[in-house]
Amino acid sequence: MRDFVRRIESATPAGRDRAVDALRAIAILGVVLGHWMVTALVVDSGTMHGSSPLQYMPRFTPVSWVLQTLAVFFLVGGQVGAKSYASACARGESYGRWLRSRMTRLLRPVVVVLLVWTVAACVMLAAGADQDTVRALCKLVWSPLWFLLVFAVLTAATPLVARLHPLWPFAVVLITDVYRFGLDTPGEFASVNVVAGWLVPYCLGAAWARGDLCGRRSGWLLLIGGAAATAGLVLWGGYPAAMVGVPGLEVSNLDPPTLAVVTFGLAQCGAALLLLGPLRRVLRRPAVWAAVATVNLSAMTVFLWHQTAMIAVTATGLLVGGTLPGLHTVPDAPGWVLARLAWLPVFITALMICWLAFRGYEQGRSPKKSVVIRKGRPSRSAARRV
Repeated sequence: MRDFVRRIESATPAGRDRAVDALRAIAILGVVLGHWMVTALVVDSGTMHGSSPLQYMPRFTPVSWVLQTLAVFFLVGGQVGAKSYASACARGESYGRWLRSRMTRLLRPVVVVLLVWTVAACVMLAAGADQDTVRALCKLVWSPLWFLLVFAVLTAATPLVARLHPLWPFAVVLITDVYRFGLDTPGEFASVNVVAGWLVPYCLGAAWARGDLCGRRSGWLLLIGGAAATAGLVLWGGYPAAMVGVPGLEVSNLDPPTLAVVTFGLAQCGAALLLLGPLRRVLRRPAVWAAVATVNLSAMTVFLWHQTAMIAVTATGLLVGGTLPGLHTVPDAPGWVLARLAWLPVFITALMICWLAFRGYEQGRSPKKSVVIRKGRPSRSAARRV
């Protein structure tokens, strides 16, 4: 292990901002843990359907404030995308070549998970599985992919939005919500917020890359202003307090993004900027940096397969032990939360198995040949991908 840590450390470029990688890792792991804690697969009369503890225990809502970290992911995406495109232009690289490189690593592992689950769904249906159960499982795996599509669109538009002020997409979200809720206008057009809502933190990331968000003052303004605006919208604007979708609620803050989730994202971006200094100090430790680097090299694999890991554990538990608390039961009591926490190590183990099987597709190599270390030290190309 010490040898591995030493190799990661020696392969990392001296000028790399490790805190940016840490923020990306935090964002991905927050989404994974959030899905595991607020999503339940309930077994009822031979069928399996999705549920959420937030539906039965509103006091559990603050968990969604901590674990809904998509704004941080888009913030980092905007910063990295803008810097990457600027570097490509400086090298004389064409837009098409730059975009192809970015999209390949993003979309290749998505194709794999879609193929695997298409085959799995066909096999389950052919074996006589309940259609509602198969539909629930596929939705659980495929529905989180929406944000990758949005991220791909924003990445492709980086040359156009790299200098766009975040207030412009923020204004689009505000106007859309005024028409949607304030004027009681049919909300079909609200889907524009799917792009506009996440364009706000993406533009903040691009501004960060330009040096426009330097200093702790920007972080405090975003954190305090975003938190105050979110509190006002929830307390007096009628927006849901949960920053994720909750079954049974008429309005979801995420589908499509509302003004409340955008202001909440501003607060998260502010907190992320304030964490840069402490993160940089902590990441001087080679062991901590090696852990962050490892997560970043397989961030897409972790995200794409974490729901599959939960489903595998849930199905195995049903076959081996029947209906188990925290795994197959209705999430309507604090005991479910405690039981679900006890299952997390098992979910992590299943995710590690998925990671071993599929990590190579993210890096463009077959799983058998996908290794970070080559000839006794990590490759420079691997370090650049972290």
